[in-house]
Formats: sequence, structure tokens, C-alpha cells
Amino acid sequence: MARNTLSRSLHDVGLAAWFGGTLANAVALNAAAAEAGSDKNVGAVTNAGWNRWTPVNAAAIGAHLVGSVGQLRANKDRVVQQKGVAGMSAVKTLLTAGALGVTAYSRALGKVVSQGGATPSKRGTKASRRARADIAAAQAKLDQLQWVVPAITGALIAVSSYAGEQQRPSEVLKGISTTTATV
Repeated sequence: MARNTLSRSLHDVGLAAWFGGTLANAVALNAAAAEAGSDKNVGAVTNAGWNRWTPVNAAAIGAHLVGSVGQLRANKDRVVQQKGVAGMSAVKTLLTAGALGVTAYSRALGKVVSQGGATPSKRGTKASRRARADIAAAQAKLDQLQWVVPAITGALIAVSSYAGEQQRPSEVLKGISTTTATV
């Protein structure tokens, strides 16, 4: 039996960190920053938290992508031969691309906010009336997007679970038998 423990681990741990970190920051950091005292402190705490998370998130995403490529290479025959695997792989690829795009856009918005320094904020993604217009606009977009990355990466986790189910010997046999029977 072939083993792909390293690539599977990179895929799963990277995805778990990407999902969990963005969810934790949306649930906890953005809201908890409101307790920092003044509006200026709220902005400083939020920026510090997200700036610390960014390199970890980049490493998690990199690990997930390396693991994904490793899993795809290890399962290339199944992708071609087993019914449903190519479709599942396409869905995972589209979800990954979507999560990458939203993550990159969110980081660009985060840089706008962070470069403004200790921007007066009511909470992590809610600008105070004293915030600059460009920063307030970036925060408003971040307020909408903060749930999108956890939603997409959560969907990726669900599709990955489905992919694992497709690897059961009975599913492989059924999928390959069906494919070869129809050829």
C-alpha cells in the first residue's frame, strides 16, 4: 500500500490552520479588540494581532498547497480512472482558488488599515467616525469578508472529507468498475 503521509499531513494541517486561524480572528480578535480601551488602542491591537497572524497564515497556505499538489500527484491514476474523483478535484481546486483570492484581497485591505497606524476603531472591522475615509472603507470591506475565508476553507474541509470517503477500497472498486464498464 502506498503511503503519502507527508503530503496528506501538509494538506490537512495547512488547511486546518488556514481555516481555524481566520475563524478565530473573526470570532475573537476583531470583537475582543473593542475592549482595548480607547478607539485608538482598538486599532493598534487589531493591527498587531492580524500582523502576527499573517506569516503563520502564509506558511499554513503554503503547506496546504504543497500537500495538495502531493496528494494530486499521488492520486493521479484515481483522478482519471475512478468515477467522481476528477469532479471532486475540480471542486477542491476552485474552492482553493477562491479562498486564495479572498485571502489575498483581505490582506491587501488589511495593509491599508495597518499602514494607517493605530486607526481609531470601535472593533477590529468597525471604524470610528474619526478614521480616515480610505481606512474606514477598507475596514467595511474586511467586515464583510472576515467570514468568507472560513466559509470557503470550511467547505474545502468538507470536500476533503468526501475525498477521503472516495478512497475507501469499496468506493475505489465501485468507481473504477463503473468507469471501465462504460468505456
